[in-house]
Amino acid sequence: MRIGVIANRLVLVAGHSAVDVERASKGRFPADPAQLFDRWQPLVEWAATAEPDGERLPLDGLQNPVPAPRQVFGIGANYLDHVQEAAAARGHTGDVKALLPKDPMIFTKFRTSLSGPQDPIPVPSGNVDWEVELVVVIGRYGQRVAEKDAWDHVAALTVGQDISERVIQLAGPAPQLSMGKSFPGFAPLGPVLVTPDEFEDPDDLELGCVLNDRIVQKARTSEMIFSVAELIAYISSIVPLLPGDLIFTGTGAGVGLFRTPPVFLKPGDRLVSWVKGIGELHNPVTAASGYPADDNNDSRTGAQS
Repeated sequence: MRIGVIANRLVLVAGHSAVDVERASKGRFPADPAQLFDRWQPLVEWAATAEPDGERLPLDGLQNPVPAPRQVFGIGANYLDHVQEAAAARGHTGDVKALLPKDPMIFTKFRTSLSGPQDPIPVPSGNVDWEVELVVVIGRYGQRVAEKDAWDHVAALTVGQDISERVIQLAGPAPQLSMGKSFPGFAPLGPVLVTPDEFEDPDDLELGCVLNDRIVQKARTSEMIFSVAELIAYISSIVPLLPGDLIFTGTGAGVGLFRTPPVFLKPGDRLVSWVKGIGELHNPVTAASGYPADDNNDSRTGAQS
């Protein structure tokens, strides 16, 4: 099943168009995206056999498919090549495996940072970076979930960008990951939710992003240090996972901070992000209020995510 949101209503996506879920199901399922996970499994079962008719909607109106999650988790340092590029930028010459986290590095992105697949990214400074990520959407309550059962708790997968203001992120005696990554528009999401059964191997998906027609990131989710199942097991051992929760699973190498010289997003840029088999985000970069008050690139490299 591929499901999205158009005009603030749930839609079932098929091919190059979509149908309104409430109308096509004759009221069996609600239109409100906030109620999506209340009847998730019956919706999946209906979509598998339904032949919905009615008005076909163009996909250029797709919005953020999960506008109101209760919890949004981010994972730092979850690809070996990303850890390697961070270590090289800091002048580390030893075995990079010694730098790998023993447990997942967790932070949160506040839900007011969420936006849609075509929404602008307003940058407040000249120190804003990109991080394309696979995003896991939780489908049912889970506490102390075993790794072997973890995928049973996944409703769907989607594409996300963990946009990061690097100076705020690294300010103070300890990194401020959540604050640096939670400006409005810093979490584009979409374009649709895709159930795991759509993929031959949901643990091995290609993802990447293009900045102004130049590929800046490309990786496979099989390269993650902690797999989707390991992340769900670890997080749920501490915090119960709730239906509709989001997990941004980490990014690969190629972020702007660790380039020589560093490269950051600026107004007029266009960022295209993808996960193969899910779709693409097309986000223009705009100037937020206050830009360019702090538009000098800052090359501090004290943390990665």
